Amino acid sequence: MNETAIAERVRISFFGRRNVGKSSLINAIANQNLSIVSPVPGTTTDPVNKTMELLPLGPVVLTDTAGLDDEGELGQIRVLKTNEVFNKTDIGIIVFDLSQKDLSLEEQLIDKFKAAGKPYILVGNKQDLGSISENFSHKEKVYFVSASQKKGIEELKEAIGKIKITDDNPSLLSGIAEKGKVIVLVCPIDDSAPKGRLILPQVMAVRDILDNNGICLVVQPGELKKTLEKITPYIVITDSQAFREVAQTVPNEIKLTSFSILMARHKGDLAPLVEGANVIDNLEDGDKILIAEACTHHAQKNDIGKVQIPKKLSEKTGKNLVFEYVAGISFPENLSDYKLIIHCGGCMISRTMMIYRQNLAGEAKVPMTNYGVLLAKLSGILDRAINL
Repeated sequence: MNETAIAERVRISFFGRRNVGKSSLINAIANQNLSIVSPVPGTTTDPVNKTMELLPLGPVVLTDTAGLDDEGELGQIRVLKTNEVFNKTDIGIIVFDLSQKDLSLEEQLIDKFKAAGKPYILVGNKQDLGSISENFSHKEKVYFVSASQKKGIEELKEAIGKIKITDDNPSLLSGIAEKGKVIVLVCPIDDSAPKGRLILPQVMAVRDILDNNGICLVVQPGELKKTLEKITPYIVITDSQAFREVAQTVPNEIKLTSFSILMARHKGDLAPLVEGANVIDNLEDGDKILIAEACTHHAQKNDIGKVQIPKKLSEKTGKNLVFEYVAGISFPENLSDYKLIIHCGGCMISRTMMIYRQNLAGEAKVPMTNYGVLLAKLSGILDRAINL
């Protein structure tokens, strides 16, 4: 598979009121009918995604959203979903109809992007229907287009493509994968493994090793001992579920970590996740633990989030803990009731979204960790596992 995963793409999201032409604009940019276009306000309900290449920016995902002025009970749910998209947006496209006289909602949206430090572009659509309101204070930054007639689209695409996205996060194996280094990946093929393929962090690791001219060996846990009898790798990287077994096999002089820990530093900030894991030493009966997963999948019999982690954490602490779960793009705004948040590796969400979730936890003063970091702590090898 040669396609960049959505979570690794720059997310460009289109915001605005109902019926300002967001769907028409995104179709024009993608040069295909991605979103349903209708004169009826509120046609777009759930966010719609389209992946494409937008040079020189690179691989991107375009997201169409419901109108921010949607009405009624259902409309408010749509607006909440649109706000969720904002939290994982890298570049915002704020679209308005040039016939609009009231642009106060757009001004609020601009302020929101500025406060978040996110780049945005203002687009005045339907240029054949009117001119920009005299009361709008940002007219010098507006790109004028007609999505239906495809006027001004190429200029807009060029402007989007030139936006600089700060990318200070390391690659998955930054500082690890180097020319000639032997790296062993331990990938259990069990009931939880997807049929016929590897999971995304495993694929990313293989590619990172190859990109850096390293030497990659992929084995199951049962074959690791034989492998280490024949070679001495620079590091062993394992699935978190096999941490304890693998740690007993790998000599202390060989580095050891997990895919989930590597994802933690690739997608977010590793240091506070390590601090979060140490909170388990002080948990008490009745403490609420939030387990958050970035994807929605059918839970297997021995599911890591719903079965393994609650069981191991309860056994380790000896406390009667209360576990609650969220999955997908849903994440509570109010985290104050929780003593600890345990997040998955985050392979299905962007770094922007993971940093947002970490910031929410930090603002609420609720410790947060992730699967791999926590399992390393429970296995007594956390210091070793983060020594990268």
